[in-house]
Amino acid sequence: MIESLLLNFLFLLFPVLTFLIFFESRFHTYNQYILTLLSSISMVLCMAFPIRLEIGFIFDLRYIPFLIIALFGGFKFTFPLFIVLNTYRFLVGGEGTIHSFIFASVIFIIVPLVHKWFMNQDTKKQIWSAVVVSILTMLLYLTILGILMPVLNREFWTLTINALTTYAFVMFIIMILIEQILTNIKNRESTQQSEKFNIISELSASVAHEIRNPLTVTNGFLQLLNNSQNITQEEKKYIDFSLVELKRAERIVSDFLAFSKPQSENMIFSNLKEETEYVKDIITPFANMHQVDIQYKFTNTLNIQYDKNQMQQCLMNLYKNGIESMMGHGGVLSINVSEHKYDIMIRIKDTGVGMAKEEVFQLGRPYYSTKNEGTGLGMLMVYSTINKINGKIEVQSEIGKGTTFIITIPA
Repeated sequence: MIESLLLNFLFLLFPVLTFLIFFESRFHTYNQYILTLLSSISMVLCMAFPIRLEIGFIFDLRYIPFLIIALFGGFKFTFPLFIVLNTYRFLVGGEGTIHSFIFASVIFIIVPLVHKWFMNQDTKKQIWSAVVVSILTMLLYLTILGILMPVLNREFWTLTINALTTYAFVMFIIMILIEQILTNIKNRESTQQSEKFNIISELSASVAHEIRNPLTVTNGFLQLLNNSQNITQEEKKYIDFSLVELKRAERIVSDFLAFSKPQSENMIFSNLKEETEYVKDIITPFANMHQVDIQYKFTNTLNIQYDKNQMQQCLMNLYKNGIESMMGHGGVLSINVSEHKYDIMIRIKDTGVGMAKEEVFQLGRPYYSTKNEGTGLGMLMVYSTINKINGKIEVQSEIGKGTTFIITIPA
C-alpha cells in the first residue's frame, strides 16, 4: 500500500516538476494547455496503478489533478480531463463504470463553478480551499459508495479514513508546491520589472538633461536670428518652422523626463485626493465627447509620499486609455480610491473592448500598445510611476466586457 501511495504521489508530481523544469522560467500562451495535458497523463497513471488496501478495497488519486485543473482553469480546461477520465474508465471496464461516470459528471458540473471565487482568494485561502474541496469530493464519493453497500462494515470505515486523510494530505502538499511556483514567478517578474524601470529612470534623466541643454541654446540663437533685419521673409519662415520643431522636441524631452526619478520640488505627502479629482476634472470634457460617464468615489485617509506631476500623468494615461477603449459606443469609467488595511487601493474600471490575456501580459513593455497609433510609452510611464512608490498593478480584462486596473500602494 505504501509503495502504491508513493507511486501515485510521484504521478501527481509529474506535471508540477515538468512545468518547473521546462516552462516556469518563461511565459507561453499555451502553458495552460500543456498543464492540462500533463494532468491528464498524471490522472491516467493514477488509475492504471491504484492503491490496493489490505482489506480488499482499491482507490486512487485521479481526482487530485482533476480538482486542481477545475479550480484553476474552470470548465474550459476541465472538460478534456473529464473526457480522458471517463474514456479510460470505460476501457478498463468492470464493476462501477457507470457509477464512476455519474460521479465524475457531478464533480465536473459543481467544482468549476467556484473557479472565479477561488482565483480571487489569497495564497493561504487557495491552499485550504483546495483541501476542503478534495475532502468534500471524497465524502460525496464515500457517501454514494455507502448507499450502494449492503452493510457499512469495518472495512468501509477503514477505507473512509484512508481516502479522506490521503486526499487531504496529498492535496495540501501539491497546492503548496503550486503556490510556491506561482509566487516565484511573480517575484521574479516583479524584480525584473523593477530593475528595468530603474535603468530607464537613470538613462532617461541623463539623456534628457544632455539633450535639453543644446536645445535651449539653439532655441535662443534662432530667436535672435529671427529678429534680425538682414534676412528675407522666406528665411524667417524657415526659422519659424525650426522654432516650432524645437518646441516639439522640448515637449518630447519633458515627457521623457517623466520616466526619471521623482523630482524633489514636486514631492508631496498626501492621500491622492487632489490628484485624482484634478485629473478627473481635466478628462471629463474628453469623456463627454465620447458619451462616457465618469463615476468617481474617494474614501481614502492614508497618506503617501510621491511626485505630484508624475502621479497626475500616470492617472491621466489610465483615465484616457479607459475612455478610448469605449470610443464609438460609450460606456462607464469607474474610479474608486479606497483603503484596505495599510494599502491605498485605486480601482479604475471601464466597459470597453477589453483585452486578451496575452495583451494584458505585454502591458508596460516599451513600445507595446493595443492601439494602432500608440507607442506604449504611456503605459510604460504608468508602471514606472507605480513602481517608484513600491506599488503593484493588477489588470483584469475580458474581451468585450472591459478592463479593470487595480493599483495597490503601501502607505
